[in-house]
Amino acid sequence: MPKMKTNSGAKKRFVLTGTGKIKRKHAYKSHILTKKGTKQKRNLTYFTTVDKADVKNIKLCLAMK
Repeated sequence: MPKMKTNSGAKKRFVLTGTGKIKRKHAYKSHILTKKGTKQKRNLTYFTTVDKADVKNIKLCLAMK
């Protein structure tokens, strides 16, 4: 049986932590930033973890079990 292919978009967007959680960046930080407040832009800078409901699908995209 052939190996599962990793989804190229997923491997660019998600990072695994040491404890097995999946990190992601926030959306809405790429353009149209003039109307967003400084506090909002600052808070969008940081990483966050993926929601529990999405973990299974993302692990499939990353060719993990």
